[in-house]
Amino acid sequence: MLVLEDGRVFHGTSFGAPGETFGEIVFNTGMTGYQETLTDPSYHRQIVAMTAPHIGNTGVNDDDPESGRIWVAGYVVREPARIPSNWRAKRTLDEELRRQGVVGIAIAGTRALTRHLRDRGAMRAAVSTTETDPQALLERVLASPPMAGADLSAEVATTEPYTVRPPEGVATRFRVAAVDLGIKAMTPQRLAERGCEVTVLPAAATAEDILATGPDGVFFSNGPGDPATADGPVAAVRGVLDSRTPLFGICFGNQILGRALGLGTYKLRFGHRGVNQPVRDVHTRRVHITSHNHGFAVDAPLDGPFDTPYGRAEVSHVDLNDDVVEGLRLLDRPAFSVQYHPEAAAGPHDAAELFDAFVDLMSAQPASQP
Repeated sequence: MLVLEDGRVFHGTSFGAPGETFGEIVFNTGMTGYQETLTDPSYHRQIVAMTAPHIGNTGVNDDDPESGRIWVAGYVVREPARIPSNWRAKRTLDEELRRQGVVGIAIAGTRALTRHLRDRGAMRAAVSTTETDPQALLERVLASPPMAGADLSAEVATTEPYTVRPPEGVATRFRVAAVDLGIKAMTPQRLAERGCEVTVLPAAATAEDILATGPDGVFFSNGPGDPATADGPVAAVRGVLDSRTPLFGICFGNQILGRALGLGTYKLRFGHRGVNQPVRDVHTRRVHITSHNHGFAVDAPLDGPFDTPYGRAEVSHVDLNDDVVEGLRLLDRPAFSVQYHPEAAAGPHDAAELFDAFVDLMSAQPASQP
């Protein structure tokens, strides 16, 4: 059974590993990319419910994971595929969930669950194949930690620096220091494709650690948890801004930049998770369909430029569904960020040009010293 912290109970059948799991339950509206979703570190400590009715059709392969393991705390689907059908499949999704000890459940009411979360908001929950008393499970749900106030980046980030180099035939043009707050594997690859040698650093990297690599640009990644707890990364961003080194952030990195500018953050009612979020560039008025995974957002004025300790800044992108801030841009320093995933793993490639914008920003700056 699946038990929510407000007492709602859903019964179903076991999918994946048997056992019990706790976390914040959220829904993902993507119709593709379940393997990328499962392995996205930003889903750490979250039970993910998929709104697409059939999950597991293409099985699991060894090419699409965005990290070295499945990060979701639990998995909720409507109808698991009985037989995968894809030439790249190595095993079934059920086998992979079992192999990694991820507890899941198949329920007929994923639509009812999604509507409930949309109306009541994301909340704590548990999936259990062993507990038969909903009230007993609910008591343990209420004793589990909430997502608000959770400091999780260090739990999912690399502990040692590593380097991603441009592919064969692509010349190295820039050195980028990427701070891993829960980075997806495709992100440094997208930078490497554009001639960037990317040094990925642990979440605890200070501004001194970052700048010691001699970067032409600095990248702050996506990641899990409450940005209000991320004082270390906020201080690192401020140090990078002080150095005037070009800076690009996505998702959690957008929230960290917002805090570094003196803005607040807040928890969304149910968040944005999926590959179909419409975002408008406030200058060009162009609308991008984008890939999202965030439950927190930046609180910033939408009516034009505002002052920060680093000069003027503005909201650059806005979600058309709910007017949530989806991007920030500094007008007096080389820094910008977005609240979504331009690496598009999975998702549409509308926002891939943001990597090109970062390259252009580095091209406009004096070359770094070796």
